[in-house]
Amino acid sequence: MFSLKEPLKGYEMKVGLLPVEKIKIPTIQRDISETLVKRLMTSIEKVGFVDPILVIEGEGGFYEVINGQHRLRAAELLGFREVPAIILPPETKDYIISLNVEKAPNLKDKAHQAYEIFVKYLKENPQMEEIELEMKVEEPYFLTVGFITDRFGAKRFPAYAFEKVLRKVDEFLILPLEEAEKEREKRASIVRDVREAMEEKYQELGLSNVLHKEAIISKAFQMVYGKRVRKVEDDFYTAFEKIKDAIPKVSFTEEELEEF
Repeated sequence: MFSLKEPLKGYEMKVGLLPVEKIKIPTIQRDISETLVKRLMTSIEKVGFVDPILVIEGEGGFYEVINGQHRLRAAELLGFREVPAIILPPETKDYIISLNVEKAPNLKDKAHQAYEIFVKYLKENPQMEEIELEMKVEEPYFLTVGFITDRFGAKRFPAYAFEKVLRKVDEFLILPLEEAEKEREKRASIVRDVREAMEEKYQELGLSNVLHKEAIISKAFQMVYGKRVRKVEDDFYTAFEKIKDAIPKVSFTEEELEEF
C-alpha cells in the first residue's frame, strides 16, 4: 500500500491490493447486473484486473466499494483473493454517481442513491436544510422517485413516464431534513395516485407498449399546460392534481402513439 496526492483537490489516496473478503458493497449501490459481470469476467481473463476499484474505509476493518462493484463481483467469481484498489476519503461516497462510470446509472439507480444520501444526512443532521444536498444529488426529483421506490417499496414504479413532468415541477426544499422527509412522502404519495390513474387509462385504451405510459402522462400534461412549455407556474400538488384530472380525457391518434 502506498500513498498518492490527488492532483486537483489535494487529498491523500492510498493504492494497493485489498483482500476481497474485506470489501463490502454498501446499500447506496445499485443492483448487480449479471450480464455486465459476465462481460467483465471475460475481459479480466484476457487482460487481467487492470482497473482498480474505488473504496472508502468502512467500519470493523472493512472497505466499501464506491466504484467497481461489478469488477469486484467478477473477481470473486474468478477466484481472486485480492484486487487492486484506490482508497479515497469517506466524503467521496456522496458523489458516487459522478464516480461510477462502470455502467451508466438509470433514473431508478440515481433515485436510489439520492434516497440513501438523504437518509444518511437525515440521521446525521436532521436540522440541515434539504437544499444543501444540491451538490450531492443531481436533480431534486431523484429524491421524490427515491421515496416512491425505496420508502414505499414500489420497485416497479415507471419512473421514466413521469420524469419530464417532475423535472418541471419539483425542486430542492428549503426545509430541515426532518420536515423535508414528510414533504417528500407527500409528494411521493400524490405521484403514486397519478400513476394509478395512468394505469387505468393504459388498460382502458388496450395499450401494450410500456412507453405509452409516458405518452399518457405527456398528453395529459399537454392538455393542461400546452406543448413545449418550459416552466409551470403551479405548485407541485396543483400540477399533479390537474394532470390526474386530465388523464381520463386522454385519447390518441395512431400517429401520436407511433411517436413513442
